[in-house]
Amino acid sequence: MLLHKVSRFVHALSRGMNKAAAFSVFFMMSITCADVILRYFRHPVTGTFELVGLSGAMAVSFALAQTTQERGHIAVDFIFRQLPGKARNWVERINDLIQAGLFGLIAWHSFILAMASKANNEGSMTLHVPHYPFILGISASFAVLFIICVLHFLLSFTPPAGSTGSQTGGEPCP
Repeated sequence: MLLHKVSRFVHALSRGMNKAAAFSVFFMMSITCADVILRYFRHPVTGTFELVGLSGAMAVSFALAQTTQERGHIAVDFIFRQLPGKARNWVERINDLIQAGLFGLIAWHSFILAMASKANNEGSMTLHVPHYPFILGISASFAVLFIICVLHFLLSFTPPAGSTGSQTGGEPCP
């Protein structure tokens, strides 16, 4: 089924984005350690604060896709668990649609912001690193989140693998 093929592709994409997020965290740790050590010798790394901030934005936005794909966000669901199965499925579907709408808007507006930032040559104060590639990365990650939420919604109407037709599917293919 085409939907499952798209889901597998998006899952692979989110895993790749998660690796990029891990690299961003590693870079933040490395640049911070280098700055601390070199400060001791009175030669701090110029622009550490800027680099850590930009890398942090990438780490958070890129890690969201994998977490959403796995439905790994923290939720307070003591009331939700009390609902019968069909009602719970519909609440999840409505939630997926609301999330898709929100993430789609964030992706679109951050893309517009990136283009404005590029047009205005906005960059960091010390190193003059352009902001727009980072904003585009955030926009792309939210676009992937939008697709994941739409897939969760659409797959919720398909039976799970190995089932005989129950309407409680919804988990994307790994």
